[in-house]
Amino acid sequence: METGDRLLTPGEVAALFRVDPKTVTRWAAAGRISSIRTPGGHRRFRESEVRALLEGDEALDDTSNGNGRVHPTNE
Repeated sequence: METGDRLLTPGEVAALFRVDPKTVTRWAAAGRISSIRTPGGHRRFRESEVRALLEGDEALDDTSNGNGRVHPTNE
C-alpha cells in the first residue's frame, strides 16, 4: 500500500475537515466520500482521496439546517 493510501478513521477525517465524526459518516452514507469497510464493519477512508478533497473540492462542507439533514449546495 502506498503512503498516500493510508486508511484514516472517521475521527481522523473529521479532524482534518473540522467537523464531527458523525458528519463524515453521513457524507459516506450519502456517497459524498468513498469509504472502505473493515472486516469488523468500521469505515475507513483513503488518505489520498481525503487530501485531494481538502486541497481542491470543498463541496463537502456540511450545509445542514441543524437537524442533521444535509441540503444540496447550489453549484
